[in-house]
Amino acid sequence: MKLFSSPVFTVLAGCQRQLLSASGPAYSGVSQTAPRNIPVRTFAAVKTLKKDKKDDAEKEVKKEKRVIDDKNRHKPFGKTAWAPVDDVYVMRYYPRTLHDPAEAIDMLKKFQTLDFTPHNQPVYIDLKLDMKLEKKKKVDPFVSTVHLPHAFKAEMNRVLVFTEDANQATVARENGAVFAGGVELIQPILDDEISADFYVAVPDILPKLVPLKNKLRKKFPKSKRGSVGINVPKMLELFKTGHEYMVESDCYVRTQIATLDMPSEHIFANLQTILVDVCSHRPASLGPFIERAIIASHTSEAVWFKSEDVLPKSPEKEE
Repeated sequence: MKLFSSPVFTVLAGCQRQLLSASGPAYSGVSQTAPRNIPVRTFAAVKTLKKDKKDDAEKEVKKEKRVIDDKNRHKPFGKTAWAPVDDVYVMRYYPRTLHDPAEAIDMLKKFQTLDFTPHNQPVYIDLKLDMKLEKKKKVDPFVSTVHLPHAFKAEMNRVLVFTEDANQATVARENGAVFAGGVELIQPILDDEISADFYVAVPDILPKLVPLKNKLRKKFPKSKRGSVGINVPKMLELFKTGHEYMVESDCYVRTQIATLDMPSEHIFANLQTILVDVCSHRPASLGPFIERAIIASHTSEAVWFKSEDVLPKSPEKEE
């Protein structure tokens, strides 16, 4: 009996109880509903070593886009053939057809005849521009006003002239300005009592028009748009019959150029005027500015056309 009451036996019995409680419910006479002592970890977890961002950047290799030249291939890469043989085909298996500008305009007129749609419906163009410049710079989105050779609107634009010179105000009214005046026009514009399609100003009054910046926003007079200058009659001549377009969503130009009942030659002339003005906003030495060009009427399908055929050719290319 003295052997079982020795300290060695007491330690062994305690170790056995600890092992049984840690390993789950006992299998020999121990109740499963008895409280269990869950062991607690008394040491801290080892922190993971974070890799330097510079090392990761050096290891990552940027994958360059693979450019495939289809000029000398019997068919385009990933397509079935250069052109379909049948009249009915799946479009994604063939490259998109690019039409001549004159042919595209004639197609819109045929669509209108076949679909019995209004003959005077508007004609739109949708251009995608390459806004890249040298050294990771880009062309800023711009707003431009051009004088179309063949107007498609019956009404003239309403133009307001800001000037404090009484003589200039009189000249402006004689040349078709709806309103002409100085700072006294600011409050009526803020109160929506008077409005106009375009706002032009002389340089001297421009600092006094600051309260109208939030109200007019894109219509606020700016020298880049040609709405600030000394020659008031010239500005009125442009903006009364001018057509305004702008770059939307960073690189897209979507605007009306004509109506479908106009002669094809007039539609082509308006198209050429707008495309030439668009391409003037980037140096020609950087390559084509227009990546994709689409023309469509209000009810027809979109027709892709070759924009380079509309632009005048440079003397170097003609040689």
